[in-house]
This record gives sequence, structure tokens and C-alpha cells, in this order.
Amino acid sequence: MNKAYLLTGGNLGNRMDYLSKAQTLIEQLCGNIAATSAVYETAAWGLQEQPSFYNRLLVTETNLAPEKLMETLLLIEEQMGRKRSIKLGPRTIDLDVLMIDDLVINTPLLTLPHPQMHNRRFALIPFAEVAPNLVHPVFNKTIATLLTECPDTLDVHKIS
Repeated sequence: MNKAYLLTGGNLGNRMDYLSKAQTLIEQLCGNIAATSAVYETAAWGLQEQPSFYNRLLVTETNLAPEKLMETLLLIEEQMGRKRSIKLGPRTIDLDVLMIDDLVINTPLLTLPHPQMHNRRFALIPFAEVAPNLVHPVFNKTIATLLTECPDTLDVHKIS
């Protein structure tokens, strides 16, 4: 059984409903949800001229191999209406694997830990809420330490 740290987010439609539906589908198709963070709102990162995002971190206990997990998450995104037309553009749902245990993976489909996680407060704040002492296997620093060192200055607001 692997412990996968998944960041869910979206900025189109009823954002809270999309996060809830994604959580339900992840539990049905990927494994037990062991913990969840609060929901946070953040201005768009990267391509800024778009609605703000809601994000939530899910800790999932899964028997799926890492690449099979990623494939399943991509299918969930598609099922929920995700269209990949603009890189970093608006989306109904975005499902990212931040880490799986202490695995380090680099394949065409999946890079673990997520290669930009340490640069994004919207990922680190909910991650630090549920697993502040988890050690990043490449940087050998806790999630809490990565958050204090994060260069991102976007405001991240807890909404629930």
C-alpha cells in the first residue's frame, strides 16, 4: 500500500463541487482517502488572466502502481470535463501527484516528487497542513521547511 499525496484544484464552474466530485472518484478508483486538507483559494499561477483556483490536498492509500495512478487521475480529469487546450489555462479540475511515499521517479508520464511543488505556495500550504514533517526525498527537507523557503509570493487563503 502506497501513500500518495494528491493536489486537486480547479478554477471553472462550481469549484467546490468539482473538488468534491474528484475526491469521490479518487476514492472509488484509486484508494482510501486517509486525510484531506482544508480548501484554499489562490490567484492563478503562471497564466494569471483567469479566475482564481480552489485547491485541496488528499492523502490517498493506494495499491495502484505510480504510473497507473497517474493514468487513472488523467481519466478522472477527462471524465470531469477537463480540456487541455491552453497550457496552465483555466480548467474544471486538475489532479497532480505531488509525492508517493519517498519514491523518486522520472518517466514521460510522471515525475516524482512533483518538479515544481517546492516553488508553489498553493501546493505547499495544504501539504504542510496534513504532512508538515514529511521529508522531500530529493531536497531532504520537510514540507514545512520547503514552505518557509518557497519563493512564491501569491496569497493563499483558507476558505474551509
